Amino acid sequence: MPSERSQLLGRSGKKKWAQKIKPLRVSLAALLLLLVVGSVSINYFQGGIRRESKKKNVIFFVTDGMGPASLSLTRSFRQFRDSLDIDDILNLDKRLIGSSRTRSSNSLITDSAAGATAFSCALKSYNGAIGVNPTKDPCGTLLEAAKLNGLLTGLVVTTRITDATPAAFSSHVDYRFQEDLIAEQQLGGYPLGRMVDLMIGGGRTHFYTAADSEYGSAGSRADGRNLIKEAKKNGWSYVGNIHEFHKLQQGANVSLPLLALLADYDIPFDIDRDEAIYPSLEEEAMTAVNALSKATENSDKGFFLMIEGSRIDHAGHQNDAAAQVREVLAFDKAFEAVRKFAEQSDDETILIVTSDHETGGLVTAKQLGKDYPEYVWYPQALLNASHSGEYLSKKVLSYTGENKEEFIETSIFERDLGIVDYKRDDVKVLAELTSLGDIADKLNLMVSDRARVGWTTHGHSAVDVNIYAYANRQSVWHQVLDNLQGNHENIEIGQFMADYLDFNLTKVTELVKKTKHSPADHKIELLDNIAHHSGLLNDL
Repeated sequence: MPSERSQLLGRSGKKKWAQKIKPLRVSLAALLLLLVVGSVSINYFQGGIRRESKKKNVIFFVTDGMGPASLSLTRSFRQFRDSLDIDDILNLDKRLIGSSRTRSSNSLITDSAAGATAFSCALKSYNGAIGVNPTKDPCGTLLEAAKLNGLLTGLVVTTRITDATPAAFSSHVDYRFQEDLIAEQQLGGYPLGRMVDLMIGGGRTHFYTAADSEYGSAGSRADGRNLIKEAKKNGWSYVGNIHEFHKLQQGANVSLPLLALLADYDIPFDIDRDEAIYPSLEEEAMTAVNALSKATENSDKGFFLMIEGSRIDHAGHQNDAAAQVREVLAFDKAFEAVRKFAEQSDDETILIVTSDHETGGLVTAKQLGKDYPEYVWYPQALLNASHSGEYLSKKVLSYTGENKEEFIETSIFERDLGIVDYKRDDVKVLAELTSLGDIADKLNLMVSDRARVGWTTHGHSAVDVNIYAYANRQSVWHQVLDNLQGNHENIEIGQFMADYLDFNLTKVTELVKKTKHSPADHKIELLDNIAHHSGLLNDL
């Protein structure tokens, strides 16, 4: 295992030219060829002779809550963990083209609902808005426009499929907590009918009621409906566990439309995820990409797919640095798998990646005392942690043995977090806490302090977020750069995708304006959902 000092000093994988200089005899023709080849940005576009295809695929990635510091933290963590060269960077790092400003219509700091609506409708709205404008009128979305124009559509997440980001592309409600209504609309219960061809994620609870027990645990719908049964009757293929998911054969054996609800609520953090129970984001993403690609292979229309690294945000809200680096790594792996798919595709395909906002006010430094600042942070402390604070808080609270303090010392601190320099006060305080959130906060703070990682908030920040992109056609790549290179408002990203696909979102808005979206029509549901959310660790 490398030391922090060896990682700081680093070693470059690039060969030292001073040791490799040899006499060069380059003809003028060879030099000209080199200049031409060099003019193509091989970091972003891998050219080649491809058959011309009229269809277009757009794969839009949302790294919920991931700011620039998340990349810095994760990059250094990975280099330390795997003993890598300091120039061995993340897959995302190679695709960086710009940054995005994230404010909503009513706040300098956006929430995920307004952030996602900025992408989906290409307009600014208020915090909490799902597919509606500032006056609470439904706005046409990219996903709806795609379906209406003959493309197939999909949503892939690691949180609830009814959560803010996927909801903003596939529904219209005044307030993000209206998840029962969101689920209904996603399955086609609104004026446009079914607009989504594929949904993979969690959030099963909002599709049935407490009276239904066939799905393993009680649902939370307030209207008595079982949307899963209704969906099956209406032709949806339903997948509810990892065994059924594997039968999809990474997208080769999918019958659309597909509803895959793989968790009651959110899929666990990657640091906690049991691969025998839950798929990875990469598995979800590639199943979706392959399924949509296969379904459009004989069509001149492509697909629009939104993929979200949802729980980066949750790790930020909980100030859990150990969970966050694993979430970013899981996303980075999924992104690269999809990028390689696009690279090999004969169909024109672009990938756009950005965040709705930054979460946590993360900084890769923290001063613990009043002495002259130490310029350090310690990845080893994050590597020592084998579970998230969320997971361990449940473990602490569910303990029923006779010696809770000893359990905390040996099982939680020493084994699960690799913390051996704890104090007696740490043990006593933790043993007395009775809230999952308070326990998680205590554990996450202990890890972050030892890593010298700082947080400024449990909410969001106004930090600009990065934009990444890839295109498998040189002409399209230039189009991406012309529109997204540099610093942009978040709505410009949504508008670029609409323009690229030649969509008229105003016309779609006219079609959805009669959608029932007000909480006044669903008061019981809204109150139940707010009560449900108020006791959860995961914030907005």
